[in-house]
Amino acid sequence: MSNFDDEMYFEMSMPLLGDDFPELNVQTTHGPMSIPGDLKGSWFVLFSHPADYTPVCTTEFVAFQQRAEKFEEIGCKLIGMSVDQVFSHIKWVEWIKDNLNVEITFPIVAANDRIANKLGMLHPGKGTNTVRAVFVGDPEGKVRLVLYYPQEIGRNMDEILRAVTALQISDKNKVAMPADWPNNALLNDRVIIPPATNIKDAEKRKEQHDCYDWWFCHKQLNK
Repeated sequence: MSNFDDEMYFEMSMPLLGDDFPELNVQTTHGPMSIPGDLKGSWFVLFSHPADYTPVCTTEFVAFQQRAEKFEEIGCKLIGMSVDQVFSHIKWVEWIKDNLNVEITFPIVAANDRIANKLGMLHPGKGTNTVRAVFVGDPEGKVRLVLYYPQEIGRNMDEILRAVTALQISDKNKVAMPADWPNNALLNDRVIIPPATNIKDAEKRKEQHDCYDWWFCHKQLNK
Protein backbone atom coordinates (compact mmCIF):
# COMPACT_ATOMS: atom_id res chain seq x y z
CA MET A 1 0.00 0.00 0.00
CA SER A 2 1.38 3.42 -0.90
CA ASN A 3 1.98 6.21 1.60
CA PHE A 4 -0.94 8.06 0.03
CA ASP A 5 -3.22 5.08 0.64
CA ASP A 6 -1.94 4.79 4.22
CA GLU A 7 -2.78 8.44 4.82
CA MET A 8 -6.25 8.08 3.32
CA TYR A 9 -6.91 4.99 5.46
CA PHE A 10 -5.93 6.91 8.57
CA GLU A 11 -8.04 9.89 7.62
CA MET A 12 -11.13 7.81 6.89
CA SER A 13 -10.77 5.49 9.89
CA MET A 14 -13.07 5.59 12.87
CA PRO A 15 -12.53 4.55 16.50
CA LEU A 16 -13.82 1.15 17.52
CA LEU A 17 -15.26 0.04 20.83
CA GLY A 18 -12.54 0.00 23.46
CA ASP A 19 -10.20 2.26 21.48
CA ASP A 20 -8.78 5.45 22.89
CA PHE A 21 -10.85 8.34 21.64
CA PRO A 22 -8.82 10.26 19.02
CA GLU A 23 -7.13 13.38 20.33
CA LEU A 24 -8.93 16.39 18.89
CA ASN A 25 -8.03 20.04 19.42
CA VAL A 26 -11.10 21.92 18.32
CA GLN A 27 -12.89 25.26 18.36
CA THR A 28 -16.33 25.24 19.94
CA THR A 29 -19.07 27.70 20.80
CA HIS A 30 -17.57 27.69 24.32
CA GLY A 31 -14.01 28.32 23.10
CA PRO A 32 -11.04 26.02 22.37
CA MET A 33 -11.36 22.46 23.62
CA SER A 34 -9.23 19.33 23.75
CA ILE A 35 -11.18 16.09 23.39
CA PRO A 36 -10.96 13.84 25.30
CA GLY A 37 -8.30 15.59 27.41
CA ASP A 38 -10.60 18.27 28.82
CA LEU A 39 -13.17 15.57 29.63
CA LYS A 40 -10.85 13.37 31.69
CA GLY A 41 -12.71 11.81 34.59
CA SER A 42 -16.14 12.32 33.03
CA TRP A 43 -18.39 10.32 30.75
CA PHE A 44 -19.25 12.18 27.56
CA VAL A 45 -21.49 11.99 24.52
CA LEU A 46 -20.08 13.52 21.34
CA PHE A 47 -22.71 13.64 18.63
CA SER A 48 -22.49 14.98 15.10
CA HIS A 49 -25.24 16.50 13.00
CA PRO A 50 -25.36 17.04 9.22
CA ALA A 51 -25.76 20.82 9.25
CA ASP A 52 -26.95 23.85 11.20
CA TYR A 53 -30.31 25.39 10.30
CA THR A 54 -31.87 22.07 9.31
CA PRO A 55 -35.19 20.81 10.74
CA VAL A 56 -34.22 17.35 12.02
CA CYS A 57 -31.00 18.64 13.59
CA THR A 58 -32.89 21.45 15.30
CA THR A 59 -35.32 18.97 16.88
CA GLU A 60 -32.36 16.88 18.04
CA PHE A 61 -30.59 19.78 19.71
CA VAL A 62 -33.78 20.76 21.50
CA ALA A 63 -34.25 17.14 22.62
CA PHE A 64 -30.68 16.86 23.91
CA GLN A 65 -31.03 20.16 25.77
CA GLN A 66 -34.29 19.03 27.36
CA ARG A 67 -32.37 16.08 28.83
CA ALA A 68 -29.19 17.99 29.67
CA GLU A 69 -29.90 17.94 33.40
CA LYS A 70 -30.42 14.17 33.33
CA PHE A 71 -27.10 13.68 31.58
CA GLU A 72 -25.49 15.99 34.12
CA GLU A 73 -26.99 13.98 36.99
CA ILE A 74 -25.15 10.87 35.80
CA GLY A 75 -21.91 12.77 35.27
CA CYS A 76 -22.07 12.81 31.47
CA LYS A 77 -21.17 15.82 29.33
CA LEU A 78 -22.77 16.62 25.96
CA ILE A 79 -20.82 17.93 22.97
CA GLY A 80 -22.30 18.61 19.52
CA MET A 81 -20.34 18.69 16.27
CA SER A 82 -20.62 19.46 12.57
CA VAL A 83 -18.38 20.89 9.87
CA ASP A 84 -20.20 24.23 9.97
CA GLN A 85 -18.10 27.18 11.11
CA VAL A 86 -18.34 28.31 14.71
CA PHE A 87 -20.04 31.53 13.56
CA SER A 88 -22.85 29.46 12.08
CA HIS A 89 -23.16 27.45 15.31
CA ILE A 90 -23.43 30.66 17.34
CA LYS A 91 -26.13 32.13 15.13
CA TRP A 92 -28.06 28.85 15.06
CA VAL A 93 -27.97 28.62 18.86
CA GLU A 94 -29.27 32.19 19.00
CA TRP A 95 -32.06 31.29 16.55
CA ILE A 96 -33.10 28.31 18.68
CA LYS A 97 -33.25 30.49 21.78
CA ASP A 98 -35.13 33.32 20.07
CA ASN A 99 -37.62 31.18 18.18
CA LEU A 100 -38.03 28.02 20.27
CA ASN A 101 -37.24 29.44 23.72
CA VAL A 102 -34.58 26.78 24.34
CA GLU A 103 -31.07 27.79 25.39
CA ILE A 104 -28.40 25.32 24.24
CA THR A 105 -25.94 25.06 27.13
CA PHE A 106 -23.49 22.48 25.80
CA PRO A 107 -20.61 23.27 23.40
CA ILE A 108 -20.79 22.66 19.65
CA VAL A 109 -17.58 21.79 17.83
CA ALA A 110 -16.75 23.47 14.54
CA ALA A 111 -15.02 20.52 12.86
CA ASN A 112 -13.07 20.45 9.64
CA ASP A 113 -13.01 17.55 7.19
CA ARG A 114 -9.90 16.00 8.74
CA ILE A 115 -11.44 15.97 12.22
CA ALA A 116 -14.68 14.55 10.87
CA ASN A 117 -12.79 11.86 8.93
CA LYS A 118 -10.92 10.81 12.08
CA LEU A 119 -14.30 9.85 13.48
CA GLY A 120 -15.73 8.42 10.27
CA MET A 121 -18.38 11.13 10.19
CA LEU A 122 -18.24 12.06 6.51
CA HIS A 123 -20.40 9.86 4.33
CA PRO A 124 -18.94 9.56 0.80
CA GLY A 125 -22.39 9.65 -0.77
CA LYS A 126 -23.63 12.67 1.18
CA GLY A 127 -21.19 15.38 0.17
CA THR A 128 -19.50 17.28 3.00
CA ASN A 129 -22.28 16.86 5.57
CA THR A 130 -21.52 14.81 8.66
CA VAL A 131 -23.69 11.80 9.42
CA ARG A 132 -25.65 11.50 12.66
CA ALA A 133 -22.97 9.76 14.71
CA VAL A 134 -22.95 9.27 18.48
CA PHE A 135 -19.82 8.42 20.44
CA VAL A 136 -19.98 7.62 24.14
CA GLY A 137 -16.67 7.97 25.97
CA ASP A 138 -15.85 6.90 29.51
CA PRO A 139 -13.79 8.74 32.17
CA GLU A 140 -10.61 7.13 30.82
CA GLY A 141 -11.27 8.46 27.32
CA LYS A 142 -12.17 5.05 25.89
CA VAL A 143 -14.85 4.66 23.22
CA ARG A 144 -17.64 2.63 24.77
CA LEU A 145 -20.54 2.95 22.33
CA VAL A 146 -20.95 4.07 18.71
CA LEU A 147 -24.26 4.76 16.97
CA TYR A 148 -24.78 5.85 13.37
CA TYR A 149 -28.01 7.19 11.94
CA PRO A 150 -28.81 8.29 8.38
CA GLN A 151 -29.53 11.95 7.76
CA GLU A 152 -33.24 11.23 7.34
CA ILE A 153 -33.77 9.76 10.84
CA GLY A 154 -33.54 11.73 14.07
CA ARG A 155 -32.03 10.08 17.12
CA ASN A 156 -33.76 8.86 20.27
CA MET A 157 -32.09 10.74 23.13
CA ASP A 158 -33.77 8.60 25.78
CA GLU A 159 -31.97 5.57 24.31
CA ILE A 160 -28.63 7.38 24.47
CA LEU A 161 -29.30 8.35 28.10
CA ARG A 162 -30.35 4.76 28.87
CA ALA A 163 -27.22 3.37 27.23
CA VAL A 164 -24.85 5.63 29.20
CA THR A 165 -26.64 4.77 32.45
CA ALA A 166 -26.47 1.06 31.61
CA LEU A 167 -22.75 1.27 30.83
CA GLN A 168 -22.07 2.97 34.15
CA ILE A 169 -24.02 0.36 36.11
CA SER A 170 -22.38 -2.47 34.17
CA ASP A 171 -18.90 -1.11 34.92
CA LYS A 172 -19.60 -0.56 38.60
CA ASN A 173 -21.28 -3.89 39.28
CA LYS A 174 -19.60 -6.15 36.69
CA VAL A 175 -22.96 -7.21 35.26
CA ALA A 176 -24.68 -7.20 31.88
CA MET A 177 -27.91 -5.46 31.03
CA PRO A 178 -30.84 -7.25 29.35
CA ALA A 179 -32.73 -5.98 26.33
CA ASP A 180 -34.86 -2.89 26.98
CA TRP A 181 -33.37 -2.53 30.47
CA PRO A 182 -34.77 -1.36 32.88
CA ASN A 183 -38.06 -2.59 31.39
CA ASN A 184 -37.13 -6.05 30.16
CA ALA A 185 -40.05 -8.39 29.44
CA LEU A 186 -38.45 -11.23 31.42
CA LEU A 187 -36.36 -9.55 34.10
CA ASN A 188 -37.83 -6.06 34.52
CA ASP A 189 -34.98 -3.96 35.99
CA ARG A 190 -32.87 -6.91 37.15
CA VAL A 191 -29.38 -7.40 35.73
CA ILE A 192 -27.61 -10.42 34.29
CA ILE A 193 -24.72 -12.11 36.06
CA PRO A 194 -21.86 -13.12 33.76
CA PRO A 195 -21.95 -16.88 33.03
CA ALA A 196 -19.72 -19.25 34.95
CA THR A 197 -16.50 -20.13 33.17
CA ASN A 198 -15.77 -23.47 34.82
CA ILE A 199 -17.72 -26.58 35.87
CA LYS A 200 -17.36 -25.97 39.61
CA ASP A 201 -18.82 -22.46 39.45
CA ALA A 202 -21.53 -23.61 37.04
CA GLU A 203 -22.69 -26.24 39.54
CA LYS A 204 -22.95 -23.64 42.31
CA ARG A 205 -24.48 -20.86 40.24
CA LYS A 206 -28.12 -21.93 40.50
CA GLU A 207 -27.81 -22.25 44.28
CA GLN A 208 -26.40 -18.76 44.63
CA HIS A 209 -28.66 -16.77 42.31
CA ASP A 210 -32.00 -16.70 40.56
CA CYS A 211 -31.44 -18.58 37.31
CA TYR A 212 -33.18 -19.98 34.28
CA ASP A 213 -30.09 -22.15 33.95
CA TRP A 214 -26.47 -21.93 35.12
CA TRP A 215 -25.58 -19.71 32.15
CA PHE A 216 -28.60 -17.41 32.56
CA CYS A 217 -28.67 -16.01 36.09
CA HIS A 218 -29.88 -12.62 37.24
CA LYS A 219 -30.20 -10.46 40.35
CA GLN A 220 -31.69 -7.28 41.70
CA LEU A 221 -29.23 -4.46 42.17
CA ASN A 222 -29.12 -2.83 45.59
CA LYS A 223 -30.48 0.71 45.34
